[in-house]
Amino acid sequence: MTSDLPEQRRAVLLRVNDVSKRFGGVTAVDRLSLEIGAGEFFALLGPSGCGKTTLLRMLAGFETPDDGQIYLDGQDIAPVPPHLRPVNMMFQSYALFPHLSVEANIAFGLKRAGLPKSDITARVAEMVALARLQGMEKRRPDQLSGGQRQRVALARSLARRPRMLLLDEPLGALDKKLREETQAELLQVQRQLGMTFIVVTHDQSEAMTMADRIGVMDGGRLVQVAAPRTLYEAPNSRWIAGFVGDINLIEGRVAQFSDGRVTVASEGGASVIAGGSAKVGAAVAIAVRPEKIMLSADAAPQGAVNAYAGRIAEIGYLGGASVYRVTLDNGVALRVSTPNATRRASEAFVTGQRVIASFAPDDCVVLEQ
Repeated sequence: MTSDLPEQRRAVLLRVNDVSKRFGGVTAVDRLSLEIGAGEFFALLGPSGCGKTTLLRMLAGFETPDDGQIYLDGQDIAPVPPHLRPVNMMFQSYALFPHLSVEANIAFGLKRAGLPKSDITARVAEMVALARLQGMEKRRPDQLSGGQRQRVALARSLARRPRMLLLDEPLGALDKKLREETQAELLQVQRQLGMTFIVVTHDQSEAMTMADRIGVMDGGRLVQVAAPRTLYEAPNSRWIAGFVGDINLIEGRVAQFSDGRVTVASEGGASVIAGGSAKVGAAVAIAVRPEKIMLSADAAPQGAVNAYAGRIAEIGYLGGASVYRVTLDNGVALRVSTPNATRRASEAFVTGQRVIASFAPDDCVVLEQ
């Protein structure tokens, strides 16, 4: 596992030490360690069954670790029951009480905590304003839209002012446009409160948009923890490169290494030069994102280092960008993405056209694992 903190270093709020959780013969979380800072928006990302929800449930207290410790502000909370932890969890289903009004749903946890009536009234009003639910206080959940129900669930989760809020696929029930709007609202609330948010999601764009850092899980372990930009631009393995966004992986062996440049003899026979380091003879993959590759109809740009002739096999029009599958003369297939900056940009190339695909050494990553 690799890890990097945001530029502004945060005091550690949560420390997970070598935590494991098994269900029968299946290990859901495997000796996982992690630190999350106070006020950080942290996302857990990974394929289904990777252990991210199990980890979240252990933080909430709904599951007990088989091994390891979970410290919140220096206190081991593993033996502390859920209702006594300064932690709250917002579920994907929202779990609102259908017979209660908006304000009654928000007040529910406050009443169970025994707060004075005046404090409950003031806190509910604060949460209604924070979640922009003014005028809806008397409505029941079935009288609200999906986005409004989501905001009620958020307000209820925040009402007791937890030190840490856990969110399990909080936007999964919303349509694409509403999800994007709600991402911005959720981030604004988190920044306004300065609270630590930990969100589990399978949506990469959601994690990249909202999180300060992302932890990618696979097989119960953290494979890489990094800021979104680092995770995308500098993946630490072929698996991470392929899981996060689109990627081209050109396999080969290192033929030369000098002055921060690696020359790789690819399986297709061409040489690829990339920034980085690796031992001569090592089997590596050169990873290059589709948007880093330039297509030219006539000749490669002046000074291009990695330039290869080929033919456009397929074209996909995605509105804001066009995606091309280019089969190079050496047999390597590349996926290329170009922005449609003008209305006619998508007409620049046609299927079957001869092209030159080129990319800079510094836009590549050398992967040894």
